[in-house]
This record gives sequence, structure tokens and C-alpha cells, in this order.
Amino acid sequence: MIPYTWIQEARQRVAGHIHRTPITYDSELDLYLKWENRQITGSFKARGALNRVLSLLDWEIERGIVAASAGNHGQGVALAGKLVGARVLVFAAEDAVPAKLEAMRALGAELRLFPGGYSAAEKAGLEYAASSQATWISPYNDGLVIAGQGTLVEEVLEDVPELAKGLWLVPASGGGLISGVAAALKERGGTDGVRVIGVQTEASPFMYELFFGRTQEGLVELPSLADGLAGPVEDGSITIPLIRHYVDDFILIGEEEIIQAIRYAWEVHGERIEASAAVPLAAILSERIKARPAVAVISGGNIQPEVHAQIIGSGTWKT
Repeated sequence: MIPYTWIQEARQRVAGHIHRTPITYDSELDLYLKWENRQITGSFKARGALNRVLSLLDWEIERGIVAASAGNHGQGVALAGKLVGARVLVFAAEDAVPAKLEAMRALGAELRLFPGGYSAAEKAGLEYAASSQATWISPYNDGLVIAGQGTLVEEVLEDVPELAKGLWLVPASGGGLISGVAAALKERGGTDGVRVIGVQTEASPFMYELFFGRTQEGLVELPSLADGLAGPVEDGSITIPLIRHYVDDFILIGEEEIIQAIRYAWEVHGERIEASAAVPLAAILSERIKARPAVAVISGGNIQPEVHAQIIGSGTWKT
């Protein structure tokens, strides 16, 4: 499990390097929204990456840092690498969102691009780290990364204490964010009655299947606008037992529901969010979730500008 002291230590460690992101109340939906799209790299991923990298020993830094990323984790690792003076190498899919690739490069990361989507990039990154003895920073399969993601919980509860007994809707892929959020809520005490629901896409339901005790073997991944939620979960990932222990339920969201959530965030709140971040809001807009009080963790805003413009302009998305 993830001790609550780890999350408290993470908050102290990353303080001064991240933004305290805003939370707003949507009276029409009776919903609180935690805007991690306002985070320093445009995503919650900076929290976990910074906590992990700032915990490294000198010899781990000297070996160089390796990560795999759809874009957001890589930006967090690159930012953290700059702070400690480490070389950062990120493995990514060649069809990753161009804006995310450029952002990683702008932060000083060296990129290696692979065909076959995120899963192929992660496999290559793991193999390279093992053969080169570089320091591997997983986006989810790491207790310190998970603890770093959980730091957003205290921010929310300081602003809206009633959410200590509310419903939390959290995007899920490899499970780092939802494991951190759920651990922070359920290990801190005083949160009896709190419920955490993971939200994943119908196109990439790997963690959904694992949560319900099934296998991800043989699952066919479909194209999705939510690139940050793509790819299978690393075999043996610590997030698998964590979500089964801490998380209360999982639901799946379709592409049209994601598109409408992106539009809603922009038209009602003026917030630019990426598809991966839109799934908890989509769960509310679709009326699949009715319990209140509730908070939706809006995990990031690094959407390709022309894709966002197309969605806002037409209400559709075509590759």
C-alpha cells in the first residue's frame, strides 16, 4: 500500500516546483472540477515525476534518466531532469501528439520515436533502461510517482473539506493518478464514506478489465482521441493491486461523450482540456454518475490546437 506519510513527504518535496491548481464549482452540474490542465507542464504528471526525480541519489542521476510517455509524463520528467542536471531520454510513439513531442524537446528531453503506439515505446524504453543501467522513471509503476500524484488531494480538501466524504472521478490508464488519489483519500483518515471511481475509454479498457479481475490479454485497442489513456498496463504493475484495494468502481466512456465534455469545458468554463482529461466530466454529463458531492479530476490540457479547434467548431473529430 501507499503510506499517507509518503504523500505528505511528496507534497513538501515538490512544493515550489508545481502550481497549486484551481478548483471551481459548476452549479449546473453540482460538480467540483480540479483543473490540472493548469499545472506547470499542463498535466498532473509533473507531480509524480518531480517527486520521483527529486528523490534520486547522485549515482542514479549520473546514469541518466529514461522514461516512456505519450507526452505528459515525459514533460514532467524532462522538467525534473533540468532541476537536477540529468540527461533525459524519452521513448514515445511516432504518432504521438506533435505538440506534446515538441514540449518534451523544449524542456530538454531527447526523444526516440517508435511505431506501434505507446505500448511499443514503453517496451523499448524498459529494454533500453535495463541494458544501459539508466534510471527508469515509470509513469505509474512506482510508489514515489504514485505518491506525487496524490498530492493534489490535500489541495482539494483544503479548498472544499466536504469532499473528504464525497465522490471522486479520476481518469485511469496505467493507474498512477487514481492509485495516488485513492491512497491519499483512504489512508489519511476522516474520509469514511468517500468513494473513488476510475474512468477509462471504451477504446482502451485495459485497467478496467484488470480491476474486475479479468485479463488484458487478447484485448484489441481501438483508435481514440484520448492518447494519454492508451496502452496496456505493465505486467506486475503495483497499480493493479492498489486499484483493487482502494478504488470502488470503474466505468467506460465513449468517444462522442469525450468530445462533448471537451466542448463543455471550453464553452462553460473557458478551459482547454485534452481528451484523456475529459473522461470524468463525460461521466457526469452522460448522467451515468448521479451521486453528490462529487469532484472530477481534470488531468491535463495538452491537446493539439487544431484538434481542439475542430472539436469546438464542429462538435466532431476526424483523424
